[in-house]
Amino acid sequence: MIQCGTPTMKKGLPWTICKGFDTFLSISEFIPKNCIKDTNNIVLELSVNRKVQQRDSTNLMLFPLSRILRDVSHIMALEVGNLIVTGTPKGVGSVVPGDIMIGKIEDEEENEIPKASIIVSVEESASEYVYLET
Repeated sequence: MIQCGTPTMKKGLPWTICKGFDTFLSISEFIPKNCIKDTNNIVLELSVNRKVQQRDSTNLMLFPLSRILRDVSHIMALEVGNLIVTGTPKGVGSVVPGDIMIGKIEDEEENEIPKASIIVSVEESASEYVYLET
């Protein structure tokens, strides 16, 4: 049984393990940069069972995406297909097997970016890993 989430968050512990299990980071198709007018004004939305759980704009991030890319690329080489995982909008919550998650992004000016959504059905993990403090 995997035990991550709120206890981990409340203790201020890293979420790396919690976000690193197979199937825990479902992503949509890549969105070509030319489909996004302003990376600092994209609305990210996540619904669980058709109820909006998270909805915020990239303009609320501590650092703009351009700075994140610059800083990361000074430390390591970035190649086509690499992902940089940052944080998450407010509204983090639990999901259980059978829940349906729908994620999408919108351009704040146009309210739409083509092919920018994903639907994920939550399934029980086969892992018996239990996160424990050392």
